Amino acid sequence: MSFLPTGTVYGVLLNFRAEVEALAPQMNQPPYKAPPKAPVLYVKTANTWSPSGRAIAVPASVDAVEVGATIAMVIGAENDVEGFVLMNDISIPHASFFRPPVRFKCVDGFLGVGPALRDAQEVADPAQFRLEVRINGELRQSVDFAHTVRSASQLLADVGEFMTLAHGEVLMLGCDAGRPLARAGDRIEISAPGFETLVNTLEKEGEA
Repeated sequence: MSFLPTGTVYGVLLNFRAEVEALAPQMNQPPYKAPPKAPVLYVKTANTWSPSGRAIAVPASVDAVEVGATIAMVIGAENDVEGFVLMNDISIPHASFFRPPVRFKCVDGFLGVGPALRDAQEVADPAQFRLEVRINGELRQSVDFAHTVRSASQLLADVGEFMTLAHGEVLMLGCDAGRPLARAGDRIEISAPGFETLVNTLEKEGEA
């Protein structure tokens, strides 16, 4: 049986240095006028969850979507990390990443979820995670989690400063800059050593 979350899934923005550097000039402009001091979170609602192997429908009005390859922490019973899972945080391209509009991030099916949870006890250091994104078999992005702003443990601690994560909830580690675009008909594969590959195909809405 495929893994699916049992609690709320949170994404995190600006947790890769390349993304922060690319958006740095905008951070000092109104309305914020300064970089965020705490993690910037958003929710991927349950209607977005797509198990590995399931086709994901792209709205008829959308030409391409952004692939957001990441790894997420699944919270354990003692507010520790129970395990890690691959995710594809799909979104419709949009200009602002400070307040991600729900209509671009929470479209039905727009979160590919890896087929299996990797036990946290098997992971020596999440900074050693390396992801590869292939679209139709072609390598389109490599993600190195040594380049995050906050390590997995620091991210969890900083989020814990303002909210409590419950058993079964999920916290993504963030998506790097350079996220590739994919279109209806494409097959997306997200892989990492030690993980079962996450695979989803895109189809045009209404063609299933």
